[in-house]
Amino acid sequence: MKKSIIFLSVCVLLMMSAAARAGESQKISGENAFKEHCAACHPDGGNIVNPQKTLHKKDREANKVKTAADIIGKMRNPGPGMSQFDKKTVSDEEAGAIANYILKTFK
Repeated sequence: MKKSIIFLSVCVLLMMSAAARAGESQKISGENAFKEHCAACHPDGGNIVNPQKTLHKKDREANKVKTAADIIGKMRNPGPGMSQFDKKTVSDEEAGAIANYILKTFK
C-alpha cells in the first residue's frame, strides 16, 4: 500500500513537470508570428502599401501608434490597405507577442 502511494505520487509529479515544460514550449514567439502574419507587407519594419506608415518608432508615433494596445488595435481594425487580423486568425496572445516584438525591434 505504501509503495503504491509513493508510486502514484511520483507519477503525478512527473506528469505535472511534463505539463509545465509543455507550457513553456507553447510560448508564442513574437518574431515567428510577425514573420508569419506581417513580414510580407512590413519587410524590415517597412510598409509596401503605404511607406509613410512603417513600423519604425518615428512613423508609428506620428500615426498615433505608441503602445502594444495601439498596435493590436490596428491589427484588429486597420485602415485602408491593411488586412484585418481578427481573434480567430491571430489570437490575443499572438497579437500581444507581435506587438511587443514590433516595439522592441523597430526603434
